[in-house]
Amino acid sequence: MSRFTTPRRVLIVVENLPVPLDRRVWLEATSLRAAGYEVSVICPTGRGWDAPREVIDGVHIYRHPAPPEAHSGAVAYAREYLHAIRHWFRLARIVRRERGFDVIHGCNPPDLVWLLALRYRAAGVRYLFDHHDVCPELFEAKFGKRGLLYGVMRLWERITFACADVSLATNESFARIARDRGGMAFEDVFVVRSAPKVEKFVPGPGDPAYRRAATMLGWIGIIGQQEGLELLVEAVQRLATDGRDVHALIVGFGPHQAVIEALVAERGLTDRFTFTGALYGEAMLAALNSIDIGVAPDPKNAMNDISTMNKIMEYMTLEKPSVQFDLTEGRASAGDASRYATRNDPGELAAEIAALIDDPEAARAMGQQGRRRVLDELSWEHSVPHLLAAYERIFTKG
Repeated sequence: MSRFTTPRRVLIVVENLPVPLDRRVWLEATSLRAAGYEVSVICPTGRGWDAPREVIDGVHIYRHPAPPEAHSGAVAYAREYLHAIRHWFRLARIVRRERGFDVIHGCNPPDLVWLLALRYRAAGVRYLFDHHDVCPELFEAKFGKRGLLYGVMRLWERITFACADVSLATNESFARIARDRGGMAFEDVFVVRSAPKVEKFVPGPGDPAYRRAATMLGWIGIIGQQEGLELLVEAVQRLATDGRDVHALIVGFGPHQAVIEALVAERGLTDRFTFTGALYGEAMLAALNSIDIGVAPDPKNAMNDISTMNKIMEYMTLEKPSVQFDLTEGRASAGDASRYATRNDPGELAAEIAALIDDPEAARAMGQQGRRRVLDELSWEHSVPHLLAAYERIFTKG
């Protein structure tokens, strides 16, 4: 039973991952549902989430066929985005007829959900922008250049903020972009950090079948070309050359996976790496709990420096010490629960990993400190009030 005198109906639109696989979107959807909102989601199919219609925990999910992910080139990206936009408009008509919505909650990338928001603005529907990625910086990190398409993405970003009634930022850096680059009012920007639910991410012994060395390194995420896994391969090679008994467990999938696996084979490190593929739920926790040190080799660039890495939050919640390059938001998340390597230097990454290996008591204390930091400040429970405040703002602002 809703606590509101009139229904508050929300339509969440996400392009790049199915729900509930997209953990941030799923936490938002279920938290809104628990607060009495009626929640519908439009998303692609994929990774076993292939039913076109499904209701999970009271959230109504409408899925469309996923296009092949664009790896490069304007034509490939245009094809991917046009495919998604066509299905957004088609499914939004169905949701509008069957369940209705008062707010469109658009998750980027791409910065194009405003097209759908404008379609329904005359009917009184408001637009909440959920800023997951800084798309212009993502383009620059992925392709190593700016140019015309970078300028187009800056334009899309500006239009997105201009159309948004309220914006969610994943951290303070993103909040500054919304206000400074996007021109949004201070009171319309809310920081809703991404973080695991601590009752789900519980430290444990893990699956011993994963243990292949004295020290297990771990990585989790979408294997893309901007993730810096080449730097992790180089660091593992240096550790092996120095006689360290290490093995890297790579949990995830993505368009760059074949490239990384080929690099591992080329360097003669096949026996030092395990690629698990996509793991979810208990299987994912069993893998991550089997590691000793979490690694985040995301290189320092305009995007990564201001992005909150989910993997860091997950390592901390599971009491794993971590090593990463010295990034602004990486340090803001982890504080003293991580060691920081000189930017983009795989030798320094290896040295910081070795320092943790050589001081297991300090590593253990670092892991415990990370979990305390999550419990005290950064868990999803600390973000829910900000999410609900953003929605109170969008439903009540003049």
